[in-house]
Amino acid sequence: MVSYVEDFPLTVASPSEKGNIHRLQRLINTVAARGRDIGVSISVPKTELSHLLTPSQRSPPSMAPIELEGHLFQPSGAVRWLGYWSTPALNTTHHFRHRLFYAQALFSFVKCLSSPRAGVKPFLYHRIANGLLLPILTYGADLLTPNSSALRGMKSLWHRV
Repeated sequence: MVSYVEDFPLTVASPSEKGNIHRLQRLINTVAARGRDIGVSISVPKTELSHLLTPSQRSPPSMAPIELEGHLFQPSGAVRWLGYWSTPALNTTHHFRHRLFYAQALFSFVKCLSSPRAGVKPFLYHRIANGLLLPILTYGADLLTPNSSALRGMKSLWHRV
C-alpha cells in the first residue's frame, strides 16, 4: 500500500527552550527511525519549526537554531495551521502577506495563459480572477481582519487583476 501524510505536528514542552530543542530532536529522530523500519521517510528540508511562548514567559527565547539530520532550522515566530498564519501578538500582517504572495504568484501564471487579443477572452479572465485569485487573496478574512497595509497590497493587486 502506498500512502502519503501531508502534515502532522510534533509538540514538546519543557521549562526551557534548550530542553524543548533537545526533546524535539530526540522525538524527530525516533519518528524517523521508526518510519525507516516500515519504509516511510520524512522530508526534513520541508519541516517547519516554531517556538511558542506561554503568557508567563516575559522575555522571548533566543530563537537558537535547531539541528535535525544535518539541517539547521531558524525557528519562525509565526505558526501555520490550516492555512492561517498566527503570531504571538495576533498580528494579521504575516497571514495576509502570505495570501498576497500566493495570489500574486497565481496572477503571474494566469497572465501567461495567452497574449492580449488571443486565446482567453476577457470575461474568462474575470471568471478566473473571481474563481481562483479572490479566494486565495481573501482566505482568512472571515476570521482575521487585515490591517491597512495588508488592505493596500490586496487592493493594489486586485486593481491590476
